[in-house]
Amino acid sequence: MKEERYFYVPDAMVQGELPDEEAAHALRVLRLKEGDAMVLIDGQGTFHHAVLTQATGRRCSYSITQSVPQPPAWQGHLHLAIAPTKMMDRMEWLAEKATEVGFDELSLLDCRFSERRVVKTERLERIVVSAMKQSRKASKPIVNPMQPFRHFVDNHPQGARYIAHCYDEIARVPLFDALRRQTDHSALVMIGPEGDFSVDEVRQAVDAGFVSVTLGDSRLRTETAGLTAVMMMQLSQL
Repeated sequence: MKEERYFYVPDAMVQGELPDEEAAHALRVLRLKEGDAMVLIDGQGTFHHAVLTQATGRRCSYSITQSVPQPPAWQGHLHLAIAPTKMMDRMEWLAEKATEVGFDELSLLDCRFSERRVVKTERLERIVVSAMKQSRKASKPIVNPMQPFRHFVDNHPQGARYIAHCYDEIARVPLFDALRRQTDHSALVMIGPEGDFSVDEVRQAVDAGFVSVTLGDSRLRTETAGLTAVMMMQLSQL
């Protein structure tokens, strides 16, 4: 029995055909043929088991045999907001690994000490989709375009919100302890650029209701800090 292959198909119930990129992968790389089984991930929490009904040229038609909603692997909404590094391959690594671990939303921040102020999110989207399929996740994390730090803080006024930084003069609590104490299962954690947030940015966030936190004694690279925050959000729910 052949292993079922996974494909990302938004609106799988109404599409009837694999998207162009997925069809090319199915035909040219996997060499699928009519009658082969596949699993369609709609990115909204459901696996659709399907059969390939037509494989001609660049088109792959399918027929859904069963739709199986997947129970959430964690509670609430896990949101990471981070200032991108100068080298985008490090952000791409983070997007891939955070998706494999499991989270719901990625936001990119333009901060005072940011090394990168423009990011095209199309490649990050593709990496997230690939990681979602590889790790068999039924829901696709949201990838938001870069936005100014102040705008982001002002537009997230509620919920369990944390800002991680390295300033000893501003009181901090361990992030994991704070996550374990909260009653709301949703969480938003902000991670700064390699030069950290500015002191003024941290104070702005704290004044807006964000909790000042530390990830531990080690000084972490931006992408390492981001993945650590995602893992802490996950582990705090066990």
